[in-house]
Amino acid sequence: MATLTYVDAMGEALDRLRDIGYEHGGKLVNHAPMAAEALATMGYADVVPTWVDHNLKIRRYHERPQPRWALAAADEGDWRSALGEFARVADWSAMFERELAERPWTEVLHTWWPRLLPGMSGVMTHGVIRTAHAVRSMARADGDAQRAELAQGLGYWAARYSVHVPPAEADQDGDGALAAFDELVAVSSGHYVRTPQGHPVPLIHAITGPAAVRLVCQYLPTDQHWPSYQAARANSEWMRSYYGSSSAPEASDADEIAPLDATAEAALVAEAVELGDEHAIKLAEVAVRHNALAPDHRYAVASHAATRQLRAFGGYYYG
Repeated sequence: MATLTYVDAMGEALDRLRDIGYEHGGKLVNHAPMAAEALATMGYADVVPTWVDHNLKIRRYHERPQPRWALAAADEGDWRSALGEFARVADWSAMFERELAERPWTEVLHTWWPRLLPGMSGVMTHGVIRTAHAVRSMARADGDAQRAELAQGLGYWAARYSVHVPPAEADQDGDGALAAFDELVAVSSGHYVRTPQGHPVPLIHAITGPAAVRLVCQYLPTDQHWPSYQAARANSEWMRSYYGSSSAPEASDADEIAPLDATAEAALVAEAVELGDEHAIKLAEVAVRHNALAPDHRYAVASHAATRQLRAFGGYYYG
């Protein structure tokens, strides 16, 4: 029987993770807040404290930098010149902390989402993914820890802002965008399974990137849905192309995976949680979430394949 609620688990986790760096190693991303939020969302709130303990033991996170020069949110020339400047990441996060202290978080999100969206490809879309998990946490509990995490997510996104592929012009309204997102995530999941890979992690982001954008759309004005889809699709297609084209038939091992009913869903999540890898956990959460939105066997196939391959690579991914 669970003893921690989602809100309790996330409040504690975000407090503990607030002062660690954005990255570790050469340029490897801090996934801890995202994975903790995915665990809590999937009903594993009681696991979050021990998972965070383990993560902090095995990772060598960089120290969290301190702000140097204040960015002015009202001065477009000032903040635009700092886009993509990772040396300014603490300045970005401090600016968003001020913004979130002065205005409702949804207003801040609505203002900055379209500004940052063209640069969502930076560090394999991790900025937008971290922001999406923070948004969902904020929607469930608007507290100091949640606001600080949203500021860090937005700040990291802005500091790693990069445009690999410009999205197409949005020439449609919001109607149909969410269904298009669901198909994009399903297609990306099927592509993941049938694509030979040197390592199972990079191509996961062609799934979790658009899934993160889709998650945030429910908190955005409708007129931002279609531009969000266009940007997510462009980046997902770029990653799928960059990390290799598919060579096997559509969803080649689909027959091995049962449709995601409640029993299969629980088993899929349990194997990812048992492995403990951040990417396995986050992809399992995407599979469960999207299967509830638009049932499709490809989500389960991709999640199972990623967990299996990550286990074969040593059981816990260190990237």
